[in-house]
Amino acid sequence: MEILAVRGVLPEHTYPQQEITDAFAGVIADGGFDEKLLRRFHRNSGVDQRSLVLPLEEYAGIRDFTHANDLFLEHAVELGSRAVVDALKAAGLTPSDVDLVVAATVTGLAIPTLEARIAARIGLRPDVKRMPLVGLGCVAGAAGIARVHDYLLGHPDDVAVLVTVELCSLTVQRDDVSVPNLVASGLFGDGAAAVVACGGSGSGDGAADVVDTVSRLYPDSERTMGFDVGATGLRIVLDAQVPAVVNHYIRDDVDAFLARHDLTRADIGWWVCHPGGPKVIEALESALDVPREAVQLTWDSLARIGNLSSASVLHVLADTLRERPPSPGSWGILLAMGPGFCSELVLLRAPGEGT
Repeated sequence: MEILAVRGVLPEHTYPQQEITDAFAGVIADGGFDEKLLRRFHRNSGVDQRSLVLPLEEYAGIRDFTHANDLFLEHAVELGSRAVVDALKAAGLTPSDVDLVVAATVTGLAIPTLEARIAARIGLRPDVKRMPLVGLGCVAGAAGIARVHDYLLGHPDDVAVLVTVELCSLTVQRDDVSVPNLVASGLFGDGAAAVVACGGSGSGDGAADVVDTVSRLYPDSERTMGFDVGATGLRIVLDAQVPAVVNHYIRDDVDAFLARHDLTRADIGWWVCHPGGPKVIEALESALDVPREAVQLTWDSLARIGNLSSASVLHVLADTLRERPPSPGSWGILLAMGPGFCSELVLLRAPGEGT
């Protein structure tokens, strides 16, 4: 499979982290919480600024889950449509060229699902195949690429699009003073991303080739990350043990995956990692035994836009291809973790010599 183009988009409202912290401190639980703890979490998040789908002053007016989800439907379709159109233009294609559209989100509920609504807006063909991915959270950008790869193995003449949209700001609970909600309120941002791919590989026309993928689901970890769905919406589940899980499993998973191709971590020239948060990125550096420079674009993305859940790793991929174009024939790994608890690994190769 060839990745032809990757594009990320953000909503128009961008604020410094301090301004978001001040606004959230003014509305959460009517002040009945440890504000110093909230501010410490926000300062230590590694985030300098975030883009939000609403003007900051409008969040206090969100009435309930229904209102939040109505806002999600309105803005997610707009952002997702923009991401798909941008990526198709970058690939030299049009909506009518798309044979499969895969949509991933975890921050809102949509029936019909997002890709059906995006199809109507941008003019995908009536016979386009649809694959919604719901509930995968932060891993869905990597898992979406993997599922597109699976499809294109059997349909090598087709064009497929993956679109991920996450409006994390609409899920933050104003009556929840738990540590996970306070942490999430300082970490997650809003945004979307799209990937355009086609079957085959090695033509040299694409941005990168997907060589192989692997999925890993870890035992006894269902409460490590996710959402509890209730009357007020989506309440974050975020265990402090996420970095420990990463440290425990990722090295062996990566090594076993690479061994299938007679490769080792020393053969990997570029790493595209999901910016789960400072402790998660540090755990990845330790598990993979790589210097900070190897995942600097992951750190940079976290600082500039926060954690966008499923869209984040695709933003990092777009940044990599634009800012640090891999040398011809070099190997790369794209990886993300998410609810399950799980990980998804994608082996990439830059087009050119040796492919």
